[in-house]
Amino acid sequence: MGTISHFPTSLSVGQKPSQVGFERQELKQILDLYGRMVAAGNWRDYAMDFTKDAAIFHAFRRAAERAEYRIEKRPSLRNKQGQYTLFGEQGMTLKRGHELGPVLAPLERKLMKIVGD
Repeated sequence: MGTISHFPTSLSVGQKPSQVGFERQELKQILDLYGRMVAAGNWRDYAMDFTKDAAIFHAFRRAAERAEYRIEKRPSLRNKQGQYTLFGEQGMTLKRGHELGPVLAPLERKLMKIVGD
C-alpha cells in the first residue's frame, strides 16, 4: 500500500507561501474590468502568471501581441510603495498603490471615454 500525505492547509508563522495569488475579491475586480473592456471591444484575451514573488494579470488587445496592460501584485512591496502596480505596454509603471481600486482607476477612466464617445 501507498502512504498518505496530508495536504498542507495552513502556513506556520513566518512561513512564506510557495506562490502568490490573487484573492477572490481582487480577482473579481480585475475580471469585472476585463469583462467590461471586452464588451467595449478593447481587449480580447488575458493571461495570468503566479510565481513565488508575484501574481500577474496580462490584458491583450489581440492574442498574438504583447500585453497592453499588466497588473501585478507583489506582497513584498506591501509596506513600501504598495503591493499593486499597473504597467503599460512598454513596461512603464502607470500607477502603484496599497489598494487595487485606485490602481485600476486609469483603466476605468479609459473605459468611460470609450463608452462616452
